[in-house]
Amino acid sequence: MKTTENTELLEALLTDAKPVYHPNTGEKIPENGDLIIELSPSARAGLEAPRYCQICGRRIVVQIRPDGWDARCSRHGSVDSKYLHR
Repeated sequence: MKTTENTELLEALLTDAKPVYHPNTGEKIPENGDLIIELSPSARAGLEAPRYCQICGRRIVVQIRPDGWDARCSRHGSVDSKYLHR
């Protein structure tokens, strides 16, 4: 029996869906979008891999490679940085 992997996280990132949770801190983003977070310069530039699922806020498993990263949420699936051109 073959199982189909969930692609919700990949779809959210590819469509630039507004995150519910901050991908670097896991904090819930208020409806008005006013969330002040101190991030490293590389995180502000979008160069760091996400550490939290932007859909559910769960900590995600991240594998850093020389050519990018893979991230996997147990509920919302996997994403590879190659799909994001990063």
